[in-house]
Amino acid sequence: MTVLVLNQNWEVLAVARVPRALALIDRGKAEILEHGVMPIITPSCSLQRPAVIRLVNFVKRPWPHVRYGRQNVFKRDLYTCQYCGSRPKQLTIDHVVPVSRGGRDRWDNVVTSCRPCNHRKGARTPEEARMQLRRKPVEVRLANYVHLLGIDARPEWLPFLTTIL
Repeated sequence: MTVLVLNQNWEVLAVARVPRALALIDRGKAEILEHGVMPIITPSCSLQRPAVIRLVNFVKRPWPHVRYGRQNVFKRDLYTCQYCGSRPKQLTIDHVVPVSRGGRDRWDNVVTSCRPCNHRKGARTPEEARMQLRRKPVEVRLANYVHLLGIDARPEWLPFLTTIL
């Protein structure tokens, strides 16, 4: 089982295992915000399992970035074409500003697209092709996309995971 760890300013810091979270709580370095569903039963006592903890002191660290890649773009866009909204089996990556016009492979210039929409847009901008984006492409912030780590967000975590989209 895993525990969501928040910094003192309520930003997502990490995902830890239960023993590590219990050690932080026991040392007075963290406080429990949400309890898990199943308790921890030991031979001598029963403890409520932590689901979300918050550190007492602020931990300063560089902001982690999600690595840019094809699969992460698909996950960010929820495997949905950003032009027509369909969820086809074969997805493509479309450059909002085409590569032929100086567009680059960056989070804020690529979107998920189905083949027909990508072909229809061609080497034009969405405005020139008269196609509207459903969502503006933005760089992924790790705290808001825990699912990109391959970790299933627990229901208790949802109030603490805010999205930027």
